[in-house]
Amino acid sequence: MNKQQDQWLFEISSKRKLIDLNFKEIWRYRDLLVLFIKRDIVTVYKQTVLGPLWFFIQPFFTSVIFTLVFNNIASISTGFVPAFLFNLSGITAWNYFKICLTGTSNTFRSNAGIFGKVYFPRFIVPLSKVISNLFKFGIQLLILIGFYIYYLVNGAQISLSVYTLLFPVYILLMMLFGLGVGMILSTWTTKYRDISILMSFVMQMLMYVSAVPYPLAEIQKKQPEYAWVVEYNPITHIIEGFRYILFNPPGVAFNWTPLLYVSLLATALFLVGLILFNRTEKTFIDTV
Repeated sequence: MNKQQDQWLFEISSKRKLIDLNFKEIWRYRDLLVLFIKRDIVTVYKQTVLGPLWFFIQPFFTSVIFTLVFNNIASISTGFVPAFLFNLSGITAWNYFKICLTGTSNTFRSNAGIFGKVYFPRFIVPLSKVISNLFKFGIQLLILIGFYIYYLVNGAQISLSVYTLLFPVYILLMMLFGLGVGMILSTWTTKYRDISILMSFVMQMLMYVSAVPYPLAEIQKKQPEYAWVVEYNPITHIIEGFRYILFNPPGVAFNWTPLLYVSLLATALFLVGLILFNRTEKTFIDTV
C-alpha cells in the first residue's frame, strides 16, 4: 500500500538556529506587525487630555530645564551651537534610544498572556516597538527642525553638510542598540523582576554619562579623570555624531573611528540579544 506523505503549508518547531531572524516568516505575519504598530501608537496616550501633544511637551520642557541648569547656572559651554538647540538635539536622539530599549526590555512579561495562547514570530513584538517609536521620534524631530530653522534664520553658525546623509545610519544604530540591549534585558526579566524596577533608575543615570546635557569636549577638559566613562559609552558617540551631522562644526573633521566602533558593538549586541531571545521564548512561560 502506498503511503501518502502529507504536505504541510507551515511547520512550527521548537528547533531554531542559533541566530534566526526568519524574514520570510516575519513577512508572512506582516499584518500582525502592522496591527501591533498601530496599537502602540494609538494606545500610548489614549484617554489623556493632551494626547499626542505630550510628544512635544516632554522634549521642549526638558530642553528648557537643561538650558537653565547646565548652561545658565553651571555655565557649561555648547560652543557655537545655541544652548537650547544643543540640548534639544541630544534629548531627541536620547529619547528614541530610551523608548526603544525600555519598550523591548519587558517583552516577555508584558505579552505573556498572548504568547501562551497563540503562535506567531515573537520577534515581531520588539520589532513593532522600535518601528512605532519612529512615529514619536518623527514628531519630536519636527520640533527640532522648527527650532533649527529659527536659529539659522537668526544668524546661528550652524549648517548641514554631506555628513547629514549619515542621518539614517545613526537612527539604525539607535534601533540596533535598543533592540539588542532590550532583548537581552527581556530574557532576564522573566526570572528577575528587580530588573524592571532598576531600569528607570539606570536609564536616568545613563543619560548623564552619555553626553546628552553637555559636549564630550567639556568633560574631557574639566574632568579628564572621569572622562573615560563617557568616552567608552557607545551612546555618547551616537549623540555626538547626531549633533555633528546636524550642526557641522567649523574646523572639526568627522571622525569615522567612533562610528565604526559603535556599528560593530551595536551589531554584536543585537546578535547576542537575538540568540538569547530565541532561546528564552521556548521556556519563558514556565518562569514568567
